[in-house]
Amino acid sequence: MFTSCYAVNMELRHKHLKLNQRKIDQARRALGTKTEQDTLDRALDMVLAEERIVRTLRRGKAIGGFEDVFGRR
Repeated sequence: MFTSCYAVNMELRHKHLKLNQRKIDQARRALGTKTEQDTLDRALDMVLAEERIVRTLRRGKAIGGFEDVFGRR
C-alpha cells in the first residue's frame, strides 16, 4: 500500500467541508482504509506523490526523454 515518506511541519486543522459521501466510501474501499480521516489523508498523499512524479517526468520530457501520453500540461 502507498505510504508517505515525508512529514515536515505537519500541521493539523479542523475543517468543515461538504463532501460526496459516495466518493468517500468508494475511496475508502479502494484504499483499504478504516476511517474517513485516513481515507482523505491517503488520497491527499497520493495526489502530492503524483504531482512530484509528473514534475519529474516533465523535466525529463524537456530534455526529450519522455512523452506525456495522458495529455497533461
